[in-house]
Amino acid sequence: MDTITKNDLETLRIQILSDIGNLLQNKLMDGRESEEFGWMRSKAIRKVLNISASTLQNLRITGKIRFKKVLGSYYYNKEDLQHLFEDED
Repeated sequence: MDTITKNDLETLRIQILSDIGNLLQNKLMDGRESEEFGWMRSKAIRKVLNISASTLQNLRITGKIRFKKVLGSYYYNKEDLQHLFEDED
């Protein structure tokens, strides 16, 4: 059995902190990455448009906006939302 030194523990601590930092950074970027690709989560759409979940659901059901369901979360096409409001002008 190998002996664990203080240096080993310090290296482990630094690696754990680095891994946690990377996970947090990835979590913060999740929403931004999907927006860059033109897809936004339900919560972000509702916040930006100041609409209820049922209004967003109605837009989805009536086919006015495209959506994808991934692991229980809905993602909506950002371009569809822009076109929806351009048509109303």
